[in-house]
Amino acid sequence: MARAVLRPGHRLRLLQGGAALFPALVQAIERARRTVYLETYILDCADAVLPVLLALERAARRGVAVRLLADGVGTPHWPRPWWERLTRAGVACAVYAPLGRVGLLIPSRWRRLHRKLCVVDGAVGFCGGINLIDDRNDVALGRLAWPRLDFALQVSGPLVAEMQEAMERVWWRVQAVQRVRQRALRAAWQAWRSGWPDDDRTTWGTPGLRRRVPHARAALLLRDNVRHRHDIERAYLKALATARHEVLLAHAYFIPGRRLRQALVRAAQRGVRVRVLLQGRYEHFLQYHAARPVHHYLLQRGVELYEYTPSALHAKVAVVDGRWATVGSSNLDPLSLLLAREANIVTTDRALALQLQRHLRHLLHTAARALSVQALRQRPWHQRALDWLAFGTMRAVLWLSGHRY
Repeated sequence: MARAVLRPGHRLRLLQGGAALFPALVQAIERARRTVYLETYILDCADAVLPVLLALERAARRGVAVRLLADGVGTPHWPRPWWERLTRAGVACAVYAPLGRVGLLIPSRWRRLHRKLCVVDGAVGFCGGINLIDDRNDVALGRLAWPRLDFALQVSGPLVAEMQEAMERVWWRVQAVQRVRQRALRAAWQAWRSGWPDDDRTTWGTPGLRRRVPHARAALLLRDNVRHRHDIERAYLKALATARHEVLLAHAYFIPGRRLRQALVRAAQRGVRVRVLLQGRYEHFLQYHAARPVHHYLLQRGVELYEYTPSALHAKVAVVDGRWATVGSSNLDPLSLLLAREANIVTTDRALALQLQRHLRHLLHTAARALSVQALRQRPWHQRALDWLAFGTMRAVLWLSGHRY
């Protein structure tokens, strides 16, 4: 499928941070009867994540088929006690592309599992940018004074089956890499297929969602290295091309490529107010410094940029004209758009788009500081030199991986 199609029949619920997501996950997992599939980039078995792990353990012990998959870079050291505890309970645990001895020296290993997905009983799904890590813990920044800013969606409707199918494909690929016998794979596949619920048995009484006739139009957008290389980027380009009044984005890592930069600038030049909320804290050399030349370019052409100040920002969301919105794991940067496996949900549900729009507007007015061309130019010369060094390094790395950006 080259392009995702928005389909009706969904209920969507916006969740901010692990403080909202983790209880919703626990509630759904506690009600699971057949399957719980969960993917994450970072798995931190501590603090606010513990109730989720305990819910997975209980589900497995009562006979639910539970799978937990974490990325080998985001989670390089899975705590052994938890691995053993979960596997003893019956949870199928796996690591996506562990680095081994040579680490990231092999370019093919730059392709990571960055998406955050969960599907329970094929009836309720979760998709967004929130890792399984406490809102106040940060891998790069340590303990945070205020919770991290991030979002996810809880969803029921037809695209949940697409989410489950996408997770199945990755799971079986991981198992194949680990040399699971083909006969066992085929048997498990047939068993799983025979256990699918019929469409008319799917319940829409999803925990935490309003009980009403589902109507929201939504689509699942995947980014992989086979059939869905540019689906997420295309969705952004289409939305930006049709923007008439306002574009709001919040992205932790914001280094849009040429086509996206041009789309943002064209929108601003035809009178659309384009505002982007960015990570205001230094996390990684490349992401921080390589973004500055791009920020300078956009600011000069009418795009407004703001840095989030209270805490870390990890969101990957956008709203256009209060009628189109996306929430997911994909940043607008080379790693997300060219290398990593990502998952976003896009929707034209006006209620959700307006809710996210109001929230982002509030953050821009109360928790952000504006960037300016003058401020970027007045930075010390060695900082600006590092900007171009990082930008050049990023381009060289992409060239080595066979990509242009």
